[in-house]
Amino acid sequence: MAKKIVFTGGGTVGHVTLNLILIPKFIEDGWEVHYIGDKNGIEHKEIEKLGLNVTFHSIATGKLRRYFSWQNILDIFKVTWGVLQSFIILARIRPQALFSKGGFVSVPPVVAAKSLRIPVFIHESDLSMGLANKIAYKFATTMYTTFEQAEGLVKTQHVGAITKVGKAKPFEQGQLDQIKEQFDTGKITLLFIGGSAGARVFNEFINQHDLTNDFNIINISGDESLNTLSQNLYRIHYVTDLYQPLMDLADVVVTRGGSNTIFELVAMQKLHVIVPLGKDASRGDQLENAAYFVEKGYAEQLLEPDLTVDNLKEKVALLLSQKENYQEAMANSKEITSPEDFYTLLSNAVEGK
Repeated sequence: MAKKIVFTGGGTVGHVTLNLILIPKFIEDGWEVHYIGDKNGIEHKEIEKLGLNVTFHSIATGKLRRYFSWQNILDIFKVTWGVLQSFIILARIRPQALFSKGGFVSVPPVVAAKSLRIPVFIHESDLSMGLANKIAYKFATTMYTTFEQAEGLVKTQHVGAITKVGKAKPFEQGQLDQIKEQFDTGKITLLFIGGSAGARVFNEFINQHDLTNDFNIINISGDESLNTLSQNLYRIHYVTDLYQPLMDLADVVVTRGGSNTIFELVAMQKLHVIVPLGKDASRGDQLENAAYFVEKGYAEQLLEPDLTVDNLKEKVALLLSQKENYQEAMANSKEITSPEDFYTLLSNAVEGK
């Protein structure tokens, strides 16, 4: 009898990345892999990019909102329909387990799996649970966490950040050389990155200020219209093979506070300034992540209203002046788990070992 596992999670790349790391390992070990998500979501696109034998099942989804909206009423019916669809899919597959990385699309499969007595394993990346995982936790067998969770959450297991950082993939050396030719070797190089879709605040900050007088600037923007290569400036909407070489080129990274990216920077021991999303645009998870990183001595923080050229220069100077201290703190972090170790932990749990 074939071993079967179903993955779910989506809405953002952060809710898919861990699944993309784990799926090839399960397939390599002979598992039949299925994925439940939204055919119009980022998860479907990313699964297709894998090019592996993964059966994708699309369900209806509704957004989970913390505020009043008439759309919530319609979405109750969408979520209910998504639960019924997930129930039918899971009843047909009969997997050994469901693994959820979160996002609103994951709630119906988690609820359906619990009703079918299929073990549910979920993962939470942030210091505090998102709304989807707060719901999913009630139905979960185990919730794996990046951060230590508050006492009383008896079904949690702290595993740290599951981060895949390694050598650069093969890339176009000539392209990198062209970038380096435009850079001043006597200047500090800053890399601005705002997650998979970029960050408007960084793009506008670079538009409004001539930072190239003081720095070499790399901007992974998420906006193709900004693409340019000029003196001390390289802007690109998206990178794959060049990602690690550009990271290696940077002296300091300026980033949002998403846990996937900032823990990846810890794994690389890369100096970084975190500009977290505020509570006006999120539930405040990035503020919590950033405060934790400052407390641990991994990074410096700049709140968005304080993002000025002078303040940024001050933070960059502080990081560089105490470079060894920040890198030592990151090197001594006990919060990084290799994908291989987590796969072993999860697969053993799924098989009841």
